[in-house]
This record gives sequence, structure tokens and C-alpha cells, in this order.
Amino acid sequence: MAVQRRPRTGAVRLALATRIVAYIQAGATLWDHGLLPLGVFGSYHDGDAPDRAKSGHLPFGEVTYFGAGASFDPGRLLSSGADLVVAVSYKNGQVYGIDPDAAKRLEEQVPVVVLDVGQDRSLDAIRGRFAALAASLGGAEPPVSLDAARERLRTAATDDAPRVLALSAAGGDQVHLARPHSWPDLRALAELGVRLVEPPTGAGANWSTVTWTEARSLAPEVVLADTRANAAPLEAARLGSARVIPWNPELPASSAAHARFFTRTAQALKPH
Repeated sequence: MAVQRRPRTGAVRLALATRIVAYIQAGATLWDHGLLPLGVFGSYHDGDAPDRAKSGHLPFGEVTYFGAGASFDPGRLLSSGADLVVAVSYKNGQVYGIDPDAAKRLEEQVPVVVLDVGQDRSLDAIRGRFAALAASLGGAEPPVSLDAARERLRTAATDDAPRVLALSAAGGDQVHLARPHSWPDLRALAELGVRLVEPPTGAGANWSTVTWTEARSLAPEVVLADTRANAAPLEAARLGSARVIPWNPELPASSAAHARFFTRTAQALKPH
């Protein structure tokens, strides 16, 4: 399920952890399972304030923000009395979003659970791992009609349904187009029949960086636009008549969040 690293002082059972600090996506996921973390931290892409696009329904008035990237101070986290850190990884179990030395310092002092959310994992597998972790901590997600949301999307994703392009706006005249096979949530859409636009081949494992002119030439009818704080504001006029709906590439890994994502996409595919 996860990689758990123990502190030098001995093992701590997950079931005993009550003061949890998590990467912001993981914290939002735990909250969807009824577990309120003590605090959260961001990544190099985040700033002095938590990225609301990643935070789901976390009540920030009750959660400490421990910073992001270079501003993240492992000493401040450790002094909070945290007894568990929940992190994510995109490759080889490496903690995402903080300096390796900072991650090492945490692992020497407090149990760290690292959940893989990279492109080799399916959306179902990622959600299942988070659910198992939450269960081990005493959490449980309220019943959600995820199957119904899937079926609504499958019904809307007909052979003549609008073509969908996922992107992240950049500065100037550039835009990053998502490669569908590199994102578990986009692969899940494709598996349900959504016609995803494949960007040009070339450099970039996750993104293809092109001009807006090149993006428009792909003629998408629906655009999933990155709403994270590090993405530039999207000017809908750049995409002609395409419908634009929000897309969070770091969606909370819960049934509730995934059901909302499938439902929103299904609605965008229906004739307007």
C-alpha cells in the first residue's frame, strides 16, 4: 500500500497517529475520509498561502500551513508534535515537493508514509491506497455514488461527443498541453470513452509546450483548464468557442472528488 519509514527511536503504529501533517493533496483526501490533519505543506509550485485548487474542502481555519518548496521548514513541522507525515511520490518513492535533505530529516524523526500517485498508477489504485491508509487511521469516507458518476460519463462519451483537451496555461503565448497517458485521471476519462486530444509528439513526458495558435489548431471542443495557483489565468477567448471547465491535476484521491470530476466532465460533453 505505502512505503512507511520509521524514526530511529522505534516504530509507531499508524492506528495511534493523531497529529498528522500531509502534503496538501493528501490532507484534502484524508479530510474527505473524516480525518482532519494537524497541518499541510505544499510543493515547489506553491506559495506563501495554501493552493485552494489542491485543498479540496479542508477547513484552513483549523489547519496549519507549513509552507512550500524552499520556505518549507522541517524543524517547524517537527516542533509541532506531528506523529505521522503523509507524503506523495511521482517516482521511485521520492517525496514530492520538498528538498531531499528536508525529507530525510523528517524520516529520521517521525514516521513518513509515501503514497505513489504517479503515471504508473491507475486512478482506482491511487484512490484505493488512500482509502486503506485512512481506514488504518480510523477514517472512512461517507458513501458516494462513484459508479453512478462513471455511468453518467460513459453515457455522455459517445462517438460523436466533443473532443477534450487538457492544458495548463503558461505565460506569454505558450500553453502546456497534457499528454493523456501520463495522467491517471485523464486515462480514467479515456477508459470511459472520452475522446481526448493527443498533443504533438516531442520533448516532455507529461506536457507538450506549444503556442496558443498550435493549441487552437487541434480544434478542441471542451478544454480542461489547470486551476492550480502556478498556472497562468486562462483567457477563454484564446480557445475560440471551446467550453472551458476547471481541471485540478492534483485532485484529492477520494470517491467524492472523483465523482465530482466525472460528473462535471459528463455535463460538459452534453449538447448546450
